[in-house]
Amino acid sequence: MVREFNAFFIVGVVNTSVYYALYLGGLHVLHMQYVIAHFTAVAISMAVSFLLNSYITFGVKPTWKKFFLFPITQFVNIVVTFLVIFVLVEWLRMNSSIAPLAALVVTVPITFVVTGRVLKAA
Repeated sequence: MVREFNAFFIVGVVNTSVYYALYLGGLHVLHMQYVIAHFTAVAISMAVSFLLNSYITFGVKPTWKKFFLFPITQFVNIVVTFLVIFVLVEWLRMNSSIAPLAALVVTVPITFVVTGRVLKAA
């Protein structure tokens, strides 16, 4: 479990880098509008994340079923991140610039568990 979590963290860092490189490439090299560059980068980086987490993090064979279920993990991440940031900023009066970083303490473990369940499902 520790090895999987560490791999999940590293894959997350790699995937964030992939997203940002694709976003900047779309924006500055392909001259896409930022919205198109963002959604293109998200779609590609989500596919990369799926493959890396399947093979490296959880050591499972990727399937089309798992591929189409994988976005659920990202939806859970988005919702939980929003809720944690909201609580930190509105209720606990944390600085809104720091709140997303503090939210990682909660969101990364939750996303790890959800991702593992989706990818290890039949």
